[in-house]
Amino acid sequence: MRKGIVLVTGGARSGKSQYAEGRAVALGTRLLYLATGEARDEEMARRIAEHKKRRGERWMTVEEPLEVGRALAERQGKVDCALVDCLTLWVSNLLIQRGEENVAKATEDLIQVLPRLDFHLLFVTNEVGWGIVPDNPLARQFRDLAGRVNQRIAEAAHEVVLMVAGVPVVVKQHHSR
Repeated sequence: MRKGIVLVTGGARSGKSQYAEGRAVALGTRLLYLATGEARDEEMARRIAEHKKRRGERWMTVEEPLEVGRALAERQGKVDCALVDCLTLWVSNLLIQRGEENVAKATEDLIQVLPRLDFHLLFVTNEVGWGIVPDNPLARQFRDLAGRVNQRIAEAAHEVVLMVAGVPVVVKQHHSR
């Protein structure tokens, strides 16, 4: 199988990460887990520890909250498959630390890196716009930015999988690669 890009999306606790991890393991032995989340509180630290424990020793983990494109480009020739978990936290990090205008630029920079990568790539993201309209401007701004980023990555992806209650539903698949 030639290299491909898969976007795995869905709601909270829908099985996105476990599904993506399983797909990655099937694509090679040199596995990169690019984590965008940061342990800024005890609850998040527990979540990160849970993910690390589940993955085990077979994964090389790189924690990169902002420079996802650069971190991926640096792994050329070193991995068979990379998993970025998750785009939603990446958008949040960019919005808070660099501002709204930099989210679109960082996304386009990432899109430009993708065709040059020599390994399979899976992105995990959340569908955040299916709930109620947030009651504050920052949350609405985040929801809108996350939706736009998901659309751009879905355009670049060869496959998009929607996780529904632990069940993968393929919503886009190109067989021509």
